[in-house]
Amino acid sequence: MENSIRLLSEENEKRILSENACLSCNSRGRAAAEDECSIRTCFQRDRDRIIHSQSFRRLKHKTQVFLAPSGDHYRTRLTHTLEVSQIARTIARALQLNEDLTEAVALGHDLGHTPFGHAGERALDKLCKCGFKHYEQSVRVVERLEKDGRGLNLTDEVKNGILCHTKGEEAYTLEGQIIRIADKIAYINHDIDDAIRAEVLAEEDIPLSLRMQLGMTKSERINNMVIDVIKNSSDKIRMSDDCYEGFCDLHSFMFSAVYTNPVCKGEERKAVDMLEKIYSYYINHIEEMPYAYVEIAKSDGDERGVCDYIAGMSDNYALKVFNNLFVPMFWLD
Repeated sequence: MENSIRLLSEENEKRILSENACLSCNSRGRAAAEDECSIRTCFQRDRDRIIHSQSFRRLKHKTQVFLAPSGDHYRTRLTHTLEVSQIARTIARALQLNEDLTEAVALGHDLGHTPFGHAGERALDKLCKCGFKHYEQSVRVVERLEKDGRGLNLTDEVKNGILCHTKGEEAYTLEGQIIRIADKIAYINHDIDDAIRAEVLAEEDIPLSLRMQLGMTKSERINNMVIDVIKNSSDKIRMSDDCYEGFCDLHSFMFSAVYTNPVCKGEERKAVDMLEKIYSYYINHIEEMPYAYVEIAKSDGDERGVCDYIAGMSDNYALKVFNNLFVPMFWLD
């Protein structure tokens, strides 16, 4: 009976999934060979490894758009990740693609994101001579940083999907390609929802032509975009030209109304200043970082070690580090 459950799952994939799907049994494998699980397929194991990782748990305290929101209902990097996963799985199931692979990529796609959202990413990219891109850092997390430097030893398909989820070359699996579009569908709609909650935006502020094209509510827009992707994808995951043009117009509207709005970004400069000061301190005091990052600095260079340390911080932890380094402690009676 050993391996029978996994083998049954693999046989079911062959029977049910599209000819364009990436089958678990055809995976390109892992960098370090290991015995197969008797119950789970390789992509199911990857999903579980990501969910149980420290970097995944830290996403709950990392900014999405609104910096360190005090309200319970604003998105964080974790809730964004879960929404991307849900949208991606819906598309994968409708197209009879591999849901397990899709889910693993979705859950891992932002593991390398910085504290304080894209402001933190831009700050590290400016500070570090080797540059910083969150999608590259996400791969570094699963290959190098997790599990005390051993990494998660994920399959090549999952790592490729994570690396290619934002820009540049597309993922070589359709499942990986889904994440690039699911990410867009998720963030544009939940950012509108958060902006409305923050009273930065009202639904009626969105141009009527865009609402009529894409949907009058968040739910309608997500549903319409997902259906459009399903209808227009076969050997490539894509939106129709009209839907993609509408998305781009909506993104341009959000850029001016929300993403660069002083109300949303008013505290961003302070966050960037914090990260710059933390970076400057540790680049001159390498030995004061946690042991794991001191070892990375020895092997990969000081900048890489400091960058890895800061990128892994949650918003709360970055604030704690800053206070410990630069805010004086007062004696109590």
